[in-house]
Amino acid sequence: MMGVSNDIGDELIAFLPNMRRFALSLARAPDIADDLVQQACERALANAASFEPGTRFDAWMFRIIRNLWIDRTRRQKTAGPSEDVHERHDLVGEDGQKVVDARQALSSVKDALDTMPGEQREIIMLVCVDDLSYKEAAEVLGVPIGTVMSRLARARKRLAELTGISPAPGRSSSATEANP
Repeated sequence: MMGVSNDIGDELIAFLPNMRRFALSLARAPDIADDLVQQACERALANAASFEPGTRFDAWMFRIIRNLWIDRTRRQKTAGPSEDVHERHDLVGEDGQKVVDARQALSSVKDALDTMPGEQREIIMLVCVDDLSYKEAAEVLGVPIGTVMSRLARARKRLAELTGISPAPGRSSSATEANP
């Protein structure tokens, strides 16, 4: 039994170029042809005992490849049409790197918020996250609007420092202090 499998393995290796050429003639696509050859080799090795010595090895392998091709085309017909996603430039998808970067930035902001004093954290949450106006935030906190504005300015500055975010172009702490 072991000898038959080894003999078939040696014949498979020697016959690979012929199998690939035949698979290419069927599939007309190198990647599909390579898949067919690999599947044919797997099937031949798994069914080595069914190969009758003295018969034509090439005919046996070509029959295996042809049967695999027929099975593949039948599956494709029942599966319906398919398209290569890489050839469809009109499809919208997510950029994985942007998703990862956004998650890291969000995590960085969350960690920074966790280290900030409570009054800064709550003003950031009320105004920037919950979208309350300065007046509404002042009512919630029971402080004057001016206190809300100064706390928010300090909180934004501290958050930027903790996350490494630089101020928007044209805005700096000295520019906002100069223009009350």
